[in-house]
Amino acid sequence: MKTARVAYGGALHNASPHALGLQLEDGRVLPDDAVVWLPPVNVGTVIALGLNYADHVKELSKELTVRADDEPLAFLKGPGALIGHRGYTRRPADATFMHYECELAVVIGQAARQVRREDAMRHVAGYMVCNDYAIRDYLENWYRPNLRVKNRDTCTVLGPWFVDAADVPDPHALALRTLVNGQVIQEGNTSHMIHDIPALIAYLSGFMTLQPGDIILTGTPDGVVNVNVGDEVVTEIDGIGRLVNTIVGDDAFGI
Repeated sequence: MKTARVAYGGALHNASPHALGLQLEDGRVLPDDAVVWLPPVNVGTVIALGLNYADHVKELSKELTVRADDEPLAFLKGPGALIGHRGYTRRPADATFMHYECELAVVIGQAARQVRREDAMRHVAGYMVCNDYAIRDYLENWYRPNLRVKNRDTCTVLGPWFVDAADVPDPHALALRTLVNGQVIQEGNTSHMIHDIPALIAYLSGFMTLQPGDIILTGTPDGVVNVNVGDEVVTEIDGIGRLVNTIVGDDAFGI
């Protein structure tokens, strides 16, 4: 089952896919550009993973001090970073290299604390597409992400759908891709994660309690390039969804 959260007519609605766009719970059918799309779930803590695809590590190898046996590189995001499908992401005027990251977002469905790897998938409610932008100009300490790189307002796009875990037979066999202005730029597969979903849940729940609504962003493959104001960026994961986003400049925010 796929579900979304949207704003329409001055109210919030749950919605589902329809051949003509989407259908609100009250039965109304609307084109997908008639609503404001929100992140599909009530988001708790967002835990993002860096450098979790071997090809992406290789792509950035000249900048890294990473070993195969390193712990997962995890960091947190605040609510101001989050926007939905068809949203606008701000590219600051002083940025020289800003890139997208197509990622599988894992939504926690039940509290997890000290979870064993073999039990980890029981705690997954479902999945979403994420486009998690990074502004490389602000990197510090080699590739250890800091707030200005990865926690900027409007730079973490989620949606359009929440897909129930029962409808995804193998989340580790999903093709993903990014298109910039209609051209495929990035391609990969979730089978290439360094730390898979059970490993991530076991690792994170070993020192923090994961709560329902918490989200794990599982990293991105290679193929990241700079994006500019006016670019339309589409991130897709087979079976999960197609997430559309547009890059805008400071002037769109009145600055």
